[in-house]
Amino acid sequence: MFWFPLLLSLPFILFLVTPKIRKMLSCGVCTSNVQLSGKVAIVTGANTGIGKETAKDLARRGARVYLACRDMQKGELVASEIQATTGNSQVLVRKLDLADTKSIRAFAEGFLAEEKYLHILINNAGVMMCPYSKTADGFEMHFGVNHLGHFLLTHLLLEKLKESGPSRVVNVSSLAHHLGRIHFHNLHGEKFYSGGLAYCHSKLANILFTKELARRLKGSRVTTYSVHPGTVHSELIRHSTALKWLWQLFFFFIKTPQQGAQTSLYCAVTEGIEGLSGSHFSDCQLAWVSSQAGNETIARRLWDVSCDLLGLPMDW
Repeated sequence: MFWFPLLLSLPFILFLVTPKIRKMLSCGVCTSNVQLSGKVAIVTGANTGIGKETAKDLARRGARVYLACRDMQKGELVASEIQATTGNSQVLVRKLDLADTKSIRAFAEGFLAEEKYLHILINNAGVMMCPYSKTADGFEMHFGVNHLGHFLLTHLLLEKLKESGPSRVVNVSSLAHHLGRIHFHNLHGEKFYSGGLAYCHSKLANILFTKELARRLKGSRVTTYSVHPGTVHSELIRHSTALKWLWQLFFFFIKTPQQGAQTSLYCAVTEGIEGLSGSHFSDCQLAWVSSQAGNETIARRLWDVSCDLLGLPMDW
């Protein structure tokens, strides 16, 4: 059969063309040459995937980088790897479990005691499609980790960001926010729950938080951005067998973690985008958001509810 040799060579052909396909699909690349010597950055979830690559790039630029990780052992291994790769010894690991507000407060307290400045906060960590569960404080896991955990962390570090300005906050969201809704009567999934939709809801919350934070910080030297990193091969899909299968099937369309980190880096270091604070980016350019994500009323209500749940003042 004439097609049999072609079939046998298909894996080799895919091996050759995959890098080109990935490059074509990941058109956004952070081209900024900004150096960060003397700057301090925090990256949550930096022991793997996008967070790891983001931290590595910031370290390569000379920043003092804190890897905020739940798994300290993995974090230390990654820190050593980044130090060896970049030649930057100022890569530090600190414990942060976003599913526990006590851990978040302990991390912030320790950081504030250690550092005089904070110039870049990248809220990157997240969970996706995990079985129904709650955080240590009783919040639904997606909403608690992806939104409330970073909401509290940002609150605790905001004064330091203001003192260190110009500084930036980057919130990693997702295209999945288009399917999200903020069900204020069911924030913790007790009335109905879908792991997939819970993830979408939390990613919508990331964008709403970014926009409301930017509104409240207007006139300050702190700017904030939300990003869609793209479809990336990472550990985020570990709870979904279906997604693992799809990722394997369409691996040549999936971004590498390094490619997925480009938009976070773009928003963290690119000069001249201060006037776009509160905006959403994908592939290193402005991106559309859903009508829900652009709703200021929902954003303000989510802010107030989040403050109430975390016991924070509403006017921070």
